[in-house]
Amino acid sequence: MLRWPGNFLHFLWLLLVVVVCGIVYGLGRLGLALFVWGKKRQSTLDGFRGWMLRTAMTTLGATFIKLGQVMSTRPDLFAPEIIAQLRILQDKLPPFRYAKVKKIIEADLGKPMTELFASFDEAPVAAASVAQVHRATLRDGREVAVKVLRPGVRRQVERDKAILLGGAKVLTIRPKWRLNDPVGHTRHFVDAIHDQTDLRIEAENYTRFRANFAGKADVSFPEVYAELSGERVLTMQFVRGIKVDALPGDFPEDKKHRLAQAVRMTMFKMCFDDGFLHADLHPGNMVVQEDGRLIVFDAGLAKLLHEDVLIQFIDMTKCLAMGTPDDLVAHLKRFHKYLGHVDWEALRVEVDAFAKKFRAKDIAKLEYGELIAEMFAIGRKYKVRPVTDMMLVFVALITAQGIGKMLEPEHNVFGSLATYLMPILMRRNEHIPDTVEAKRAAAG
Repeated sequence: MLRWPGNFLHFLWLLLVVVVCGIVYGLGRLGLALFVWGKKRQSTLDGFRGWMLRTAMTTLGATFIKLGQVMSTRPDLFAPEIIAQLRILQDKLPPFRYAKVKKIIEADLGKPMTELFASFDEAPVAAASVAQVHRATLRDGREVAVKVLRPGVRRQVERDKAILLGGAKVLTIRPKWRLNDPVGHTRHFVDAIHDQTDLRIEAENYTRFRANFAGKADVSFPEVYAELSGERVLTMQFVRGIKVDALPGDFPEDKKHRLAQAVRMTMFKMCFDDGFLHADLHPGNMVVQEDGRLIVFDAGLAKLLHEDVLIQFIDMTKCLAMGTPDDLVAHLKRFHKYLGHVDWEALRVEVDAFAKKFRAKDIAKLEYGELIAEMFAIGRKYKVRPVTDMMLVFVALITAQGIGKMLEPEHNVFGSLATYLMPILMRRNEHIPDTVEAKRAAAG
């Protein structure tokens, strides 16, 4: 149950931060209007908005830092300059005292620490906005990572959730803002953060991912010890390795190739085979062990995809590769959400130009990030947005290509995707897109 006096004081603090940031933002807008002209104005303004958001969220603490991280995965809603600023957000916070860690563990697991662990490092190996992680050893000698929720963080998230949803409802008073569904998007964001304050959900996600990837020699997820886990405590296998974005310069080329392949296949399998996607995938959440195996962790955010996501993706690919302008518009009307009145004829002209530009490029050198960024820019302009599941697939593919380019700069991810999807389409008796990549995959 929420403590409303505390809510009120918290609201006053939020209001103070918002007012101060509003004043700074107003002064910044005035400066931009006076000194920045031409084509650079919009991108500069978006960059300034992103900086203001990042600054405000850092000031407001854990919930808002996590909110910014979730927002940074939504390029369908925010301009690239805003996304770039939100990705800078760091969730490193000062650790809370070991005495509180011990109290939480013993309360949740019902036994003294000495009965649960043979040893337990009092200093955490990582301290983030929602929880911190300690290294420990079990009584049988196994090394584990113990994730412990920050004291009071669930109440803080619930308090912030109530205030944010209240603010979103106020925004719906203005009809133009109501079209953007501020309540729906705010609820999506805060519910994702709230889920991370129950570590039982993360434990279930790990269990499901381990089952989905059982038998895969090149990819794994940490094992969870259910008997040593609860709502505020998660005990799992301690993972040692090198983060994917911190590989040494002398990392062997053959291992780079296998690693890039493992990252791509992991993304494709989650999106198109399992329909269960790690929704916070980035290089910092992946490590490589000495034997080359990829370990994926931090599974607090995961999404069960809608069953027709493959149909949507294939239809979009087919329209981009060979469809007419009317086909593209029909795809948008069928699979995407549109807010208020849409000038479909103007949109038809713009998506036709976009498709022609896409088809004129060398497929091996095409960037998913560039392609999808342009799609989202058109969508924001005409108030047409992809459904959340497709957006998550897009983000996963951008991540896969980004890591792949880092490891194998010349690799054609479109060819790999076509090869992966072909047997799935044949099993489902789906129409195969009439593209060069698809034909090569079918012939192979």
